[in-house]
Amino acid sequence: MEITTEKDSNYNDLEKMSVREILENINKEDKTVPLAVEKAIPQLEELARIVAERMKTGGRLFYIGAGTSGRLGILDASECPPTFGVPFDWVLGIIAGGDTAIRKAVEFAEDDPTQAWKDLQTYEVDSNDVVVGLAASGTTPYVIGGLEMANANGITTGCIVCNTGSPVAAVAQFPVEVVVGPEFVSGSTRMKSGTAQKLALNMLSTTVMIRLGRVKGNKMVDMQLTNHKLYNRGVRIIMTETGADEQTATALLEKYGNVRQAVESFLISS
Repeated sequence: MEITTEKDSNYNDLEKMSVREILENINKEDKTVPLAVEKAIPQLEELARIVAERMKTGGRLFYIGAGTSGRLGILDASECPPTFGVPFDWVLGIIAGGDTAIRKAVEFAEDDPTQAWKDLQTYEVDSNDVVVGLAASGTTPYVIGGLEMANANGITTGCIVCNTGSPVAAVAQFPVEVVVGPEFVSGSTRMKSGTAQKLALNMLSTTVMIRLGRVKGNKMVDMQLTNHKLYNRGVRIIMTETGADEQTATALLEKYGNVRQAVESFLISS
């Protein structure tokens, strides 16, 4: 396979560039990422459909990855509960090397092809769930091994990679390939590849949550009210959805502690 993520940068002598030149050239490369994601929408559609289908029947979504990819999976998973009000065990991110690897690289953790399945088993993963492997290169043994074992145990698998024809995509039942080409700093997949995976994860989880009914209109009616900004947003949503004044909306939110319930109770009683 051709590993474009490991190819030399289209730019050379980076250290001789001015600060402005570095920034402009990074930005020039970053502009290509959404176009690469757009080409992968048909693949993302298939993955989003199966994830929503599984989750509607009680399944969970697992992300497995190493390094930047693993951290992005954890980020996406951790943001689903506050944004959409879902339980913390609906979307789960697992990184090679465990929680320590979130902040500090764990040497050779990604090279163990057996560890991902061990990590998944601690959550009693089963055939209702979906396991999505995240690997910019598409060659990470940790991810390949995890997907292979998931397949062997009747679990639906997907992936998000940044090369074509990779081992990870070959193993995944629902592969998503977002090919962004060489990085600005050769091989630094935290850059364009990481951005591509972040965009794809945003699209996947948001689409799934909308399909699960966790958005009304265009509002996060199930969001967790964990700070003043979100509380005030909740009040505004209630006012918009019901036509109630601020005092009434605030009282409703105080009573129910949830935007959706506050709106529904007002509309029922009106």
